Amino acid sequence: MTGSSLAIDISKVSGDQRVSKSDNVAVEEPLEIQLSYPSAEGAAAKSISITMRTPGEDAELAAGFLYTEGIIRSGEQLASVEHRGAPAPESALRNIICARLKPGVDVDLGRLQRHFYTTSSCGVCGKASLDALRVTGLKSLADKSTTFRRDVIVALPDRLRARQQVFTRTGGLHAAAVFNPGGEILFVREDVGRHNAVDKVVGALLFEDMLPANELGLMVSGRASFELMQKALVAGIPLLAAVSAPSSLAVQLAHEFDMTLIGFLRKDTFNIYAGEQRVI
Repeated sequence: MTGSSLAIDISKVSGDQRVSKSDNVAVEEPLEIQLSYPSAEGAAAKSISITMRTPGEDAELAAGFLYTEGIIRSGEQLASVEHRGAPAPESALRNIICARLKPGVDVDLGRLQRHFYTTSSCGVCGKASLDALRVTGLKSLADKSTTFRRDVIVALPDRLRARQQVFTRTGGLHAAAVFNPGGEILFVREDVGRHNAVDKVVGALLFEDMLPANELGLMVSGRASFELMQKALVAGIPLLAAVSAPSSLAVQLAHEFDMTLIGFLRKDTFNIYAGEQRVI
């Protein structure tokens, strides 16, 4: 096992032929995200999420999750993000990570009452709807006027695929990437969960002090869901492009918060579901 992929023995069937060979599968392991913060009794630690993820960039995943869930507002609020505990004996992976807040950082205890269990397929179960977003203070991105050329957009899928190293070995991972108006991909992250891939990218931006990312676009390898649009909105990213379909709530969120949403980005065609003015 390399951490992100695992070699296994399989039987490959083709027609009436069956042969034994080795194959690579994407690793899926649980990650517990803990938050340590000052309290009246001293430092308090709380488990706030358990997610099924592909190991790698765990600190980015934890930091991105905290940011997109509104628990932190900047990287300056983090004192450290570090693994805890001994490696799991069956995998040799460390599956607990703790984000420690700096003294004086306020913690929204109401948010910490939400115990998350996320899977690789559906994201956070019982996810808040648009109504909840309206009361969190998130602002419209209507004044973010960054534009992206059509030729830049249609080149993104091939550029992203060329940098999906684990997908090339396994065929089993989602990817997320952030890019600038010139088409340069700044960060690519892979994971069995599309929401985790986006959180890893947001975490990378957070650690580089690049949030809010008002002049960047986000590309995802799967469909455009409400949750991914929400994460892009919180990160201040005005454009999300997906190779597959958007959901109705994703389209509604894009219209309400003046974001650009692109779907079915394949070869030289794509659909614009909202925010057409940013595509030139």
